[in-house]
Amino acid sequence: MRKFNKLLKLLKKLRNPNHGCPWDLEQTESNLKEYIIEESYELIEAIENGSTENKIEELGDLLLQIVFICQINKEKKNFTIKDVLNRINNKLIKRHPHVFGNIKAKSPDEVRSIWEKTKRKEKKRRSVISDYSSQMPSLSVSKRISEQASSVGFDWNNATKAIDKVEEEIGELKEELLKGKDNKAEEEIGDILFAVSNVSRLLKINPEFALKKANTKFKKRFGFIEEQLEKEGKKIDQVSLKKMEELWEKAKTFF
Repeated sequence: MRKFNKLLKLLKKLRNPNHGCPWDLEQTESNLKEYIIEESYELIEAIENGSTENKIEELGDLLLQIVFICQINKEKKNFTIKDVLNRINNKLIKRHPHVFGNIKAKSPDEVRSIWEKTKRKEKKRRSVISDYSSQMPSLSVSKRISEQASSVGFDWNNATKAIDKVEEEIGELKEELLKGKDNKAEEEIGDILFAVSNVSRLLKINPEFALKKANTKFKKRFGFIEEQLEKEGKKIDQVSLKKMEELWEKAKTFF
């Protein structure tokens, strides 16, 4: 706790109107939003790369943003870091009655069901599905809402059946396009993405992370095509699709 208190004192000093840091004094909650997003992504990258030093650094950077916002609100007499800590401590106890109460849970799925029921009761929410932030990535939202529907038994509980649903949605898109109803394409593509997200959830794969890896893989393979054509003295916009596909197949052996 001594180290944590030191961090609080450092932020208080940086925000001192008389002899603090001009940059830190200028910051507002709104200004800090971009840094929260940036630091969150950098922490995710550090976790994926597995570097202990990077994880320590990025966790510190993200913690700084939390403490920063608490300091701004303390100055406004809105709340302090103690209020934040009290709230999360109480939430953890309330949402884990199988640990701190008399309810029993033998599997992660049972725990998720208890969490959702407790959360719904706390929020006095009539629907099983939460209202998610409009800033949250849509693929992540689709995963979460299908998880919540699953907590009350509305689920395939079978990845193969969920894949059949993906194929069904693709068929519906083809059907609409054959009818010349391009205006329905957006809706049908949305249904396909939602169905794919559901498959990911059942396979315990985060669709956001899966797409990120696919993006990286595509970029590397396409970069390989560009490099090979450059070695041959050719420009990519002047070669045939067949030539690019041949190089794409070669790229698959590397990436």
